[in-house]
Amino acid sequence: MLRLLVESARVHPPLSPPPSPSVTVYFRDVKKRTLMVEGNNPTWNETLVWHLWARPLEEDAFLQLILRDLSSTRKERFMGLAMVLLKPLVEHPKDVLLVKDLVLLNHSMKPTNCTVTLQVAQITEQEMRAGHEDVLGLTARDLARQQLMVPGSAEHKPMSSKPQNFQVRVKVFEARQLMGNNLKPLVRVTIGRAQQHTRAKTGSNPFFNETFFQNFREVPAKFFDEPILIQVLNFLVMRPNQEIGRFQTDIGFVYHSPGHAIQRKWLGLCQPDNPSSGLRGYLKVTLCVLGVGDQAPVDQKVTYGADDTDVQFFKSIAVTVNMAHLQFFIYCAEDLHFKKNHLVDPMLEVEIIGKKLKTYRLSPTENPIWNQILTFPIQLPCLSSYIRFRALDCAAGKDSGDEIGTACLHLSQISSTGAETEGGYSGFLPCFGPGFLILRGGRKAPFRVQEEGAYIPEEVKDGLAYRGRLFLELITQTKSFQDAQMKDLSQEVTRIEKHQSRQKYGLCVVFLSCTMMPSFKDLIQFEVSIGHYGNKMDLKYKPLVSATQYSPVIYDGNIYHYVPWYNIKPVVAVTSYWEDVSFRMHCLNLLHLTRDRLKANLDTLKSMRNPHDPALLPQWKKLLTELEEDCKRPLPCLDNQPQATELDKQRWRLRSLLLQELARQAQQARAEDMVATAEGWLFRLSAVLPEPQAGLPDVMVWLLCRGQRVAYARVPVHSVLFSQAGPLHSGRFCGKTQTLLLQHPEGEEPKDMLPAHLRVCMWFGNIADSQNLKLLRHGNMVVYAETYENQAKNKDQWGPQGLHRCPPFSDVTGRTSLPTQDFKEPPGWHWLGDWIVEPQRRLLLDVDINRSQVLEEVYENQRRDPTGAWVPAAIPNTDTSGQPVEAREDMQCPEGWHIKKNWIVELNHAVDNEGWEYGVGIPPSGLPRVWTSVEKTYYSCRRRRWVRLRYRSPQQPDGEQETLSFLQLHGPGPAGEDEGWEYGTFGSKFHLNPQPGSRFRRRCWHRRLAPNRDGGAAPIFLLEGSLDLDVKRQARNRKEKEEENPSLLQWSRLSLDLWRRAEQDARPPGLPFIYCVFSKPHYYQLFCYIYQARNLMSNQIQTLQGPFVRALFLNHSQCTQTQRSSPVPTWDQTLIFQHLLLYESPVDTRESPPAVVLELWQREAQGKESLWGRSTWSPVVWLDLQNRTLPPLRWHPLVKGLGEEEGEILASCELILESQSLREQKPPVLSVPWKDGIRTLPKDIQPTLRKMAVEILVWGLRNLKKVRRPQLLVECGEVSLRTEPIADLQSNPNFPQPALFFTLLLPLEEAHALPLVLTVLEQWDFGQQRVVGQASVSSLRPYLCDPWASHVPPRPPELPAKQRQEVLGLLHGKFWFKASKPEEEFEHDVDWWSKLFWATGDTPQSLKYKDRDYHTLKVYDCELEAVPGFQGLQDFCQTFPLYREQPGPGSPAVGEFKGLFRVYPFPEDPKALKPPRQFLAWPDRESFPQECLVRVYLVRALNLQPQDYSGLCDPYVILKLGENTLGDRNMYQPNTLDPIFGTMFELRCTIPLEKDLEIQLYDYDLISPDDKIGTTVIDLENRLLSGFGARCGLSKSYCLSGPFRWRDQMSPSHLLERYAKRRGLPPPVYNSRDDSVFYNGKNFKLQSFEPKPPTAQNLGPKKERLALHVLHTQGLVPEHVETRTLYSDSQPGIDQGKVQLWVDIFPVTLGRPGPPVNISPRKPKRYELRCIIWKTKDVDLQDFNLSGRKSSDIYVKGWLYGLEEDIQRTDIHYHSMTGEGNFNWRFIFTMDYLAAEHVCVQSQKAYIWSLDPTTTKFPARLIIQVWDNDLFSADDFLGVLELDLSDMPLPAQHAKTCSIKMMDPKPKWPYYYLPKHVSLFKMKTVTGWWPCQVLDGGKWRLSGKVKMTLEMLTQKDALLKPVGRGRAEPNQFPKLHPPLRADSSAWLHSPLQSFCNMVWKRYRLRVLSLFVVVLLLFLLYNFIYSVPNYLAMSWVKPRLQMSISH
Repeated sequence: MLRLLVESARVHPPLSPPPSPSVTVYFRDVKKRTLMVEGNNPTWNETLVWHLWARPLEEDAFLQLILRDLSSTRKERFMGLAMVLLKPLVEHPKDVLLVKDLVLLNHSMKPTNCTVTLQVAQITEQEMRAGHEDVLGLTARDLARQQLMVPGSAEHKPMSSKPQNFQVRVKVFEARQLMGNNLKPLVRVTIGRAQQHTRAKTGSNPFFNETFFQNFREVPAKFFDEPILIQVLNFLVMRPNQEIGRFQTDIGFVYHSPGHAIQRKWLGLCQPDNPSSGLRGYLKVTLCVLGVGDQAPVDQKVTYGADDTDVQFFKSIAVTVNMAHLQFFIYCAEDLHFKKNHLVDPMLEVEIIGKKLKTYRLSPTENPIWNQILTFPIQLPCLSSYIRFRALDCAAGKDSGDEIGTACLHLSQISSTGAETEGGYSGFLPCFGPGFLILRGGRKAPFRVQEEGAYIPEEVKDGLAYRGRLFLELITQTKSFQDAQMKDLSQEVTRIEKHQSRQKYGLCVVFLSCTMMPSFKDLIQFEVSIGHYGNKMDLKYKPLVSATQYSPVIYDGNIYHYVPWYNIKPVVAVTSYWEDVSFRMHCLNLLHLTRDRLKANLDTLKSMRNPHDPALLPQWKKLLTELEEDCKRPLPCLDNQPQATELDKQRWRLRSLLLQELARQAQQARAEDMVATAEGWLFRLSAVLPEPQAGLPDVMVWLLCRGQRVAYARVPVHSVLFSQAGPLHSGRFCGKTQTLLLQHPEGEEPKDMLPAHLRVCMWFGNIADSQNLKLLRHGNMVVYAETYENQAKNKDQWGPQGLHRCPPFSDVTGRTSLPTQDFKEPPGWHWLGDWIVEPQRRLLLDVDINRSQVLEEVYENQRRDPTGAWVPAAIPNTDTSGQPVEAREDMQCPEGWHIKKNWIVELNHAVDNEGWEYGVGIPPSGLPRVWTSVEKTYYSCRRRRWVRLRYRSPQQPDGEQETLSFLQLHGPGPAGEDEGWEYGTFGSKFHLNPQPGSRFRRRCWHRRLAPNRDGGAAPIFLLEGSLDLDVKRQARNRKEKEEENPSLLQWSRLSLDLWRRAEQDARPPGLPFIYCVFSKPHYYQLFCYIYQARNLMSNQIQTLQGPFVRALFLNHSQCTQTQRSSPVPTWDQTLIFQHLLLYESPVDTRESPPAVVLELWQREAQGKESLWGRSTWSPVVWLDLQNRTLPPLRWHPLVKGLGEEEGEILASCELILESQSLREQKPPVLSVPWKDGIRTLPKDIQPTLRKMAVEILVWGLRNLKKVRRPQLLVECGEVSLRTEPIADLQSNPNFPQPALFFTLLLPLEEAHALPLVLTVLEQWDFGQQRVVGQASVSSLRPYLCDPWASHVPPRPPELPAKQRQEVLGLLHGKFWFKASKPEEEFEHDVDWWSKLFWATGDTPQSLKYKDRDYHTLKVYDCELEAVPGFQGLQDFCQTFPLYREQPGPGSPAVGEFKGLFRVYPFPEDPKALKPPRQFLAWPDRESFPQECLVRVYLVRALNLQPQDYSGLCDPYVILKLGENTLGDRNMYQPNTLDPIFGTMFELRCTIPLEKDLEIQLYDYDLISPDDKIGTTVIDLENRLLSGFGARCGLSKSYCLSGPFRWRDQMSPSHLLERYAKRRGLPPPVYNSRDDSVFYNGKNFKLQSFEPKPPTAQNLGPKKERLALHVLHTQGLVPEHVETRTLYSDSQPGIDQGKVQLWVDIFPVTLGRPGPPVNISPRKPKRYELRCIIWKTKDVDLQDFNLSGRKSSDIYVKGWLYGLEEDIQRTDIHYHSMTGEGNFNWRFIFTMDYLAAEHVCVQSQKAYIWSLDPTTTKFPARLIIQVWDNDLFSADDFLGVLELDLSDMPLPAQHAKTCSIKMMDPKPKWPYYYLPKHVSLFKMKTVTGWWPCQVLDGGKWRLSGKVKMTLEMLTQKDALLKPVGRGRAEPNQFPKLHPPLRADSSAWLHSPLQSFCNMVWKRYRLRVLSLFVVVLLLFLLYNFIYSVPNYLAMSWVKPRLQMSISH
């Protein structure tokens, strides 16, 4: 077992919003991933496990790591990659490989500043059994997460709602065992809606080797739903029957598979319409889905391997063969509402894995009854994750219609594989119900929002509107479809009735506060609904008190608004009827309680980032104790629940087993890997939480404005459900206060603005349990009936006579008539008192009441009289709309306000010098439409604006106190004639005092209701229906009034017409209002401690301009000071809120306090403010200061909107109750330090500082454009330093000053780390400068070091003086060019490609080389910079990208800074000894820039993205280095995705002026411009400066000649000496006596490296070989081939393919390098196959001759696979009656065979119009078919034989021993009977019998035998031994004679003989039997005939008597 502990990572420069990184690790093509952790310094401590099984670690084993950002806001998910070699674990299996600060690489394979720390260990099974200590702390979370990654249960991660780039790759390798005879198959691949297909092949085992790409830009949720359908079709058959088999899945299944890929897997092909037919064959494919930053798996295996031993392995476990049937019993649906007053024609559609079935369409109804069964055949496990239901409204004659609503069932929720628990549970098949599914439609929720407690996956999120419920049942049948017992639905109706019994439920909601709202000009209200109950828009249900009273939204004094409820809180009560599912809800609430407590403790644990925190262990013990306590609590038993379904019982068992396991693990847990262990428990617990059979819709809270639904909040019903079993079984928020964050529906959300923060208290339960309902400890429920009396001013008299559009008594909108005499009390209630006037002063509040200053304005109006003079107008004073207002002289300043400057004329507009603007009055209003500042004679009107600014007096109460005073004036009382009126018009604001233009007034009448004392349910749940009289009585009264007053009839008709055109209010008239009234408030003080914010680098922005924090609590807010621009702003400030009003009980406040919101804002230089993010959490509440402790600072995430994280803020808050004793003290209640005019943090929570020294190696700047004299500015805290400017950046980009040094105070805690900012400035003339770019180092902790430890500072490589060139030239001529023969005279059996194939393991077994161990090559599956042992080649200096100061989204880097940091403690005592400097100055810096010779060896490319319509491309290579460009577009590789280049490019450059080597691959196009495939960039400077010798890889051996000649400039001994000098070591000392060397304190002997004398040729002297062996022990870069990923700007972050290459860099000063390596591609060799068909035997007979006997006219057909155009056939053996045919016929086939890959190579044009030939590779496979010739019909197929010439079974020597088992790929014979396999290319000639087979009844059987001679000759041998085809000349080697066959025309010459032969052959048994019978009868006759005579003669003896007589 291999265990990897991923500890932590560091993302630099820090990202804002903070990323959500996750580490993906690949080992042996198996991918595993850590969980997602937020932050720039994530800590996982997560263990990943790989089972090694029977394959131990190899020396070249490695781990590939990829760090990705999984947050939903990132377009660029890739953050870096690296590689970890496992060779140390092979050498020392018991050690732990610690890799600390492993440098990651970016897209261009350049080192980044991101690092990863991890540990790797190898654990054996013996150690596991022995119970050895876990060295890495394996966590249960990892095992659970890895086991749960099964189809249908993949972990769903929140993804972005924005479209992203994706790519789907499907590679089809081959098919095997396709069912059918004489097939010509092709593969059709459907990805989404795009179809592609392969070329048609021949045979049952075809090879395709074709790749298909499909690019998408789609929202991830929709993209994962797209299907992938792979069909194998028979090209020769008509369309209805051409499908052989198919395999289907969805893209999401592939994406959630390990590595986002299904690699080289055998897929089982089946026919969905006939699942009982079983598998129809196998198809080998690779499926891969790539997102931005995902790396495609590297597949370097030979496409066609002769030793494909994994075929059976994949076929047995990877191919799904278990079939099942999902049976959906669709019973009925209810409440299907789609449109108002519209009945639907319902039809239900069920979809799974892309297949859809529909029910019958019913007649119009809202409660359809189907009673229908739908059956789906599926494979287990199912390759889809969910089942989707769609209710459709289908008109008559249409198959599709409008969507009513949708619902989804997730297979992971209704089935289980048993992997959720650790053994002991086998899982269960999919099942459901009978039960209800909620249908939803309409507008959807935003994708980025995660509902609390609701499991709503992003892929299938339904709408928000309730559209009804669907009643169904699901069972799974594992039997065949014919054997499955079908249920009779008519008998099931009685059984399911118990699941439809209803009970009455009540929902009560108290609205406590609504804050942080935008400005609403109209009145707003809230509506609460559950299903259709409470929906005001649906008038089919009884009206309920489901909406609050209309309220205004007033300004809070800052930027938000709030609803002024204060002590009168609105209440709604909704009753509904549902099934009793409390037993499910009780279990669900217990699980949620366990999960919530575990999550809360885990969050607290994760916030303690200091491992030495003393509160860490107590918190861990608390977590374990509470988890064990919760898990041991039993779940409610289901034995007494008749409504419990099979799914309920199975999930109860699953959940119980899981809780038992968690309790046991919590009891045994140790204090190690605490966070990772708890996260694993939380993950496993969350996996079993969703309840698919809840059946009750969620509670919806809607914000309504103008009758439209503006925003909503969704509350799961189980979270507010009441249970008599106790609070543990009740919902988490049942009867408790909770904060709801309202959100806009999808597509309607404004930027950076939330609709509201709503605090509510909810209760839901059976009304029988609501008798003693008491939601809050304080507050009384009050119920009122309400109506408004309306009057109009007519002839200066107030009365109803002037009302033209409004009834005398109406509702608040004035649309519905509500006379007081028409009200009646509801059942269970009675009137308490009479009607009283109660002004609704809440509706009269000024929205600007909380402002500190108000701008007042009055327009002075004048008109022109007939004389042309300007005189006052008829209405001299108006507002801006022309409405009359009070004259400014009469306007008094309100109490509590003062005026600093009186009325002045506004001149800052388009007015003249006196402030007038002119226009022409237009009737009927008399106001101009356009005003201008120039007076003209025909202008008749003018006006000017007078303004004044009034301020609130500081000694007066604030706006909130003024609001409270205003609301408490004029309480309810008896009605007076002129009391309680408010003046205004509908649609505008009302006022208490009449205005000059007031023509309408109204007042509110209330009548209180009191409940009767009858001890039933809560009285508020009896408030159902309207309080006014019935509709008929109202209509009758209206008719009588109209007859009495005809004018009223006309008014009614006019009003009705106006109301129809006006906006309708769906609220039923006459409903009462419920309030919760509080007597007095409680006062609190809030203390917000704000220290720092970080990770604010959104879109690569380094600094925040003018950051400040706005703290909000309810309707109060304060701001911190604005800091200077910084990437990590620090405020160190305390904000205090005093006298905060809360009306709830202090105990309720402590249990559920209001949330504190901290918003981070940016204030630009122009004064513009923009929001960066907000953080919301609950403060710590203290009701008594005696036990108070200061809350520690914690990091809280900053979120933009509702899901886009922008950083984190370090802060804490506490809310303190003002008791009577505290209120007498002088505020505030706590003493907070005061400094520089602000309150700072208390000392107990301030960070601890220490003096540190910081050294910076400033090496240089790179890739800066249009910059002349740059300078580096370094800022850290209050310290800043500058370097000297670079004199000439174009000639030498290095800094003249090599190092910087400074000291400063740094915090000791990592949580308070200060960033270091690097700014590049350009110096201009006249002392000006500009910012070129910036880089930020978030933390200096990774650079901490011990200054007194033995440390060798990094040094650049020393380049020897030019005098050494002579010595090197002498060595070069002595060793390299001293060869016995010229190189071209050598002929080698091996070449460089042999070395490559040895390294990749693709070497054919037939190719053996005894000295291959001397010539090894390392092939890296990643870039060289990603190999962990080489530190990203940044051991000398690191590269920091520079970004613009204010970049836009996606802005690239503007340059690079190369340098390094060292940080160490510095003594504060000036007399103490100073530590030594870490960076020194080098005298040889002048040797840079350096001229170099660069050789780029481009080997091949893999998996390139196609660019042509044919699915291929024509790639060629272009190299760019500085101004040099190499490459020829005419040297393209036509029609391939895996081109083999085998090319070397040589060019010269000057490093670092020309350091970035750019390798581009283009697609050749004849007419259009060439398309760029992808690009990769190599930093040559890092390779030259690196101490790992990356400029030229070390060869395994030192050869002076031959194909593996030494290619470096220096010999190994000089390299070792140079390496020692760079590391500050003494030079090596050689001893020629014992062939040893003393180096670095050790003595190395050659004998230890070479125990035996080397057998390889051309090796160098012993000294050099020994030096080379020592170099290999130093961890230097070996001779290698690296694999680099190509990227394209058109698809950023998407893998466009890979290219394999290596680069050699040779400084010119070191002399001439060795000769280049020849990597030219291999050429195939021409072979000739001669196949002699001797005879056949036991061939199936198909025809009947004239005599009725079976016979066949046999002939044989043969060809080579891939060369079907050269099909050859023998002559015909007529009238074979025994299945024997004689031919003596020769087939001759020519092929080009590549022995290194065991494939044939063919180059030919695919089509006539093709420009270039397509090179295809296919196996050397001989296909022999036996046919029956027919004259008038198609020939009959008799059998087929397929032989792989490179791996074929030896033939049988006799026909009797030839059987079909010889061709079985996995025979069951004993080992000693297994047929031997040979290669014909090696054996050359073979003769014998082979079996032919045919498909019969779905199985292969023996259909004949054929005797052949196969001979393989090279082209040279074939020319020496020429032969002809068939029996044509030259007929030799051997000579083929005509076969001896029976003459088919003999019956014409001797028909009698032919007839006799025919009868004899057919009836010989009968003839022989008849002959024997006749003979016996004849003998019996003779016996009977002769016996009497014989007896007589014997008895009488006449001869004796005659003799006696004689």
